[in-house]
Amino acid sequence: MGLISKKLLVCSSFLFIVSPLFAVPKLRLSDTVIGPVTVTQGSSPAAQDIEAFAPAVGGGDLNTETSSLRLTTASTANWVTATVGSRRACSKREGDCLPIRFTFATQQLQTGRYSATVTVSDPNAVDAPQNVLVIVQVGGGVPASIDFYLPPGGSAQREFVTNSRVSGAATTQSGGDWLTLVLGGAGSFDFVQPYTINAKPPATLAEGTYRGTVSLRNSAFAGDNKDVAVTLRVTNSPIAASNTDRLRVRLAQNSTTVDRTVLIYNGGKGALTVSEATATTEAGGNWMKTVQIAGTNYFTTTFSTEGVSPGIYKGNLAFATNGVNGTVNVPVEFEVVPQGPAGIRLNGVQDIAAFQEGDVLAAGMIVAAFGEQLSYEKPAVNTSTTQLPTTLGGVQVFVNDKAAPLFYTSYDQVNFLVPVDTPEGEGAIRIDRGGQRGNTISARFKRAVPKLLRLQLRNIGIVIPEPRDYYAIAVNASDGTLSLPREFNIPGSRPSKPGEVVVLFGIGFGPTTPTVASGAVAPSNPPAVVNSDRKTVFFGALALNSGAPQEAAFVGLAPGFAGLYQINVVVPANSPKGDVPVRVQMDTAASEYGFIAVE
Repeated sequence: MGLISKKLLVCSSFLFIVSPLFAVPKLRLSDTVIGPVTVTQGSSPAAQDIEAFAPAVGGGDLNTETSSLRLTTASTANWVTATVGSRRACSKREGDCLPIRFTFATQQLQTGRYSATVTVSDPNAVDAPQNVLVIVQVGGGVPASIDFYLPPGGSAQREFVTNSRVSGAATTQSGGDWLTLVLGGAGSFDFVQPYTINAKPPATLAEGTYRGTVSLRNSAFAGDNKDVAVTLRVTNSPIAASNTDRLRVRLAQNSTTVDRTVLIYNGGKGALTVSEATATTEAGGNWMKTVQIAGTNYFTTTFSTEGVSPGIYKGNLAFATNGVNGTVNVPVEFEVVPQGPAGIRLNGVQDIAAFQEGDVLAAGMIVAAFGEQLSYEKPAVNTSTTQLPTTLGGVQVFVNDKAAPLFYTSYDQVNFLVPVDTPEGEGAIRIDRGGQRGNTISARFKRAVPKLLRLQLRNIGIVIPEPRDYYAIAVNASDGTLSLPREFNIPGSRPSKPGEVVVLFGIGFGPTTPTVASGAVAPSNPPAVVNSDRKTVFFGALALNSGAPQEAAFVGLAPGFAGLYQINVVVPANSPKGDVPVRVQMDTAASEYGFIAVE
């Protein structure tokens, strides 16, 4: 399956069952992450509080429905517990809140990082249950030393967290001024202080080993006051890197297996090879295995709870490479929980173009729902070429109590199509597994919320700065190549040229003529054209209505696909060159931008 097809599949999957929201409280939590909380080995940190409330029915932030909440809590670790207090005035907003106090018993934990989940439930509330991730750093979170491996002119970062503001200074003993310490924004709590150590040598710095020091002082936690030895190795050799620095997987006991993919990519020069991948577990049996995908440096790690009791287990993935830094280690935390109903997480239903929490959804839009225990069967993919099913892999999704067409179902993701007749305004989504009713999540809907699909190149190991990772899925119509810069060296791609037709792809562009039924593939004769008088593509448009305008030749549903739109447009003669942002302006809405390459 090609990259674009896999993205469309993986992105359009959650099950929603909706019921009217009148007189039903919506659960809201002030925080869903506590920590990292730093603690000295052999002791316990002070208790931490969050607040729960229910906004007024119909919207707004005033907590008028809080008295209707009936909350319970459950923790997956014995070192943290949560207790719901009596209703009182909120500390950070108007209205009343229910305080939830988290207390710790970490005396027996060894030095290291630990996490657990506390679930806050209310069977009568919408957007419940919700999980709170609790993280503790026993012995502190400041590393004793850091090794950076970089090609000439490269850059890298290492992040850490303290619980109080520190005084810091970065100095170098060789190689010039290549080391800095930066305080980031506020963390999940006021006491969480995120710091970043940056290494950025000049491009003229020769291959070799260079030394630096980051000195930290004045922390209220004595263990954070230290000198961090930093080593920079500038090299023209391969440098092995992982697309994730750790894995945390949560899975219901005896439910199914889940896969997570790790990419080992080359952050340096030359050819990188991975000679061996090893999965080890500290307890609980052989619950983790990893295999290499043939012909790639992608590794599929499979997690299984068969015979594993509920609890939290640790493991490690080790990837032996020919990189100058040798073996890449990815720590793993595996949380096993009892079986329960399907649960969509709050703001877990997102369009497959932007994956932004809280975005408004459109009728007829392809969306992905994320959560847990959504399906206990193996991942299932629609195979019909004419009509999407409303039951797949034992799963049904309901939007305002209407069954939604399904693309894909799995344990933690379901891709589906919002029914085309979904009315504007507030609604609800639910996933049922095997006939068992799941939780209900609130959502907002409009007739059209146009979005251009993007490639997300860094997820496949393309080493580019984050701002350049917004390339649209854009095809040069003359030869079927992707519109990408030549410097990316991606087979089957090239920049577009003025005068050429480019085909963009998107979702959420709204109703069409003729109307296409929910889940039906779009016709080709006549094609389903979007109902908008204005269909203008702006080239060079980071801001609305800016750049070189060009009327699209076609904006409508892509023939042979369900829910996928295509935009056919000629690159204008006055288009900017290079990384060119494009966006589509309709009568009442404009899409977000996506880059194409123009030369």
